[in-house]
Amino acid sequence: MTPVPIALGPHADPQLMEAIATGGGEWAPMADAQALVWAAEPDRFPDELPKSIRWVQLYSAGVEDWFTAGIIARHPGIVFTSAAGAFSATVAEHAFALLLAGVRALPEQLAATSWRQQEFFGKVGTLRGSTVAVLGAGGIGRALIPMLTSVGASVIAVNRSGREVPGAAETLPADRTDEVWDRTDHVVVAAPATARTRHLVGAEQLARLGAHSWVINVARGSLVDTDALVNALRGRAIGGAGLDVTDPEPLPDGHPLWTLPNAIITPHCSNPPSVRPPAFADHVATNVRRFVAGEELLARIDPVAGY
Repeated sequence: MTPVPIALGPHADPQLMEAIATGGGEWAPMADAQALVWAAEPDRFPDELPKSIRWVQLYSAGVEDWFTAGIIARHPGIVFTSAAGAFSATVAEHAFALLLAGVRALPEQLAATSWRQQEFFGKVGTLRGSTVAVLGAGGIGRALIPMLTSVGASVIAVNRSGREVPGAAETLPADRTDEVWDRTDHVVVAAPATARTRHLVGAEQLARLGAHSWVINVARGSLVDTDALVNALRGRAIGGAGLDVTDPEPLPDGHPLWTLPNAIITPHCSNPPSVRPPAFADHVATNVRRFVAGEELLARIDPVAGY
């Protein structure tokens, strides 16, 4: 079988060239290619593509910048896929670490300079027997659920379709998210950033959680109302928040989230550069193999849904 010609832009990365070959393709100039693997920013994307291009693989899992730039709308006849799912394991690991650290009161204990055992006895909790709602049970959520259940937590998964998620005690469609807040101990936000998910977690939702509840966000900062979160943290209406993403981002020096004792901030590092290239290469190889075979591609972007 003749390998399918696939272009790389804006530079030919050897690891991606190997991934293309592994999947049954071969590197080709863009003018001769049927597909394009684009591992760069939206502002470097070409205004026009050859008519032979039928599929574009993007490097990022979140694609809101691509919609804002109008790139996907500008090429209606081309299938775009994101890297959603490629980096799920490391992001899920980070989410689990943030939640466990919060529930076990690790930030305050690590900052302590005296032996405050009796005080911390009242603050240290456990995930065993708790319920955790995973909002956006896609690749990250599916990788996170086994971690949560392994320590005895029960999971309510929320996804777009409501289709059952393996390992979850219950799966709800996104239009029933409102049912979650009174029934869960903790919340992990892993949904895509769209107009519909902006401030998915706001003042009303935070008020319905418990004083022990932790909110973890590893998706995008816009999904959580920052002002409402700061108020909830200051008033101890919830246990705390673990945020790898913020709104605004980067989080400015002097912002109250930096000094609140019940907030854990990590600088959007759940998917560090050291792990991205091999994970993305595996994703590319799989999608090239599917493209060559005429199968459904992973992480196909829905122009209507916005992700």
